[in-house]
Amino acid sequence: MTGERDLDALLRNMNPEMVDGTFVFCTFAPSASIPATISPVLTFREREGTTLVVLHEEAERAELRHEFPSCLITLTVHSALDAVGFLAAVTSRLAEAGISVNAVSAFHHDHLFVPADRADEAMAVLQEMAKPKYKPK
Repeated sequence: MTGERDLDALLRNMNPEMVDGTFVFCTFAPSASIPATISPVLTFREREGTTLVVLHEEAERAELRHEFPSCLITLTVHSALDAVGFLAAVTSRLAEAGISVNAVSAFHHDHLFVPADRADEAMAVLQEMAKPKYKPK
């Protein structure tokens, strides 16, 4: 099944869901091995090192230096990887509300890491956007 490309349909059907837990971002040198005791929800390799996003409790147990305590919101609509404007509309609206966001697109869905202390507010913004009257700028 291919993902949705129509921006109005994506916004109307995004159905945001908050994932349980607080997540943090960690980084490792390019040559470092990842501890076997952690299960990252995200791994991304850059020239400067490898970024892992893990549950806060896992980072603490493994004594990993970490930043950005965040909540994970999944936009459950199956968005196409080449959909135009969906994340731009979402992140722009969150920015208007003064909420930072780290957005990640995966094969089926888009995922938003928002500051843990603003997660409920971010959910309210997203739910408002999903109402039929919302039109992106």
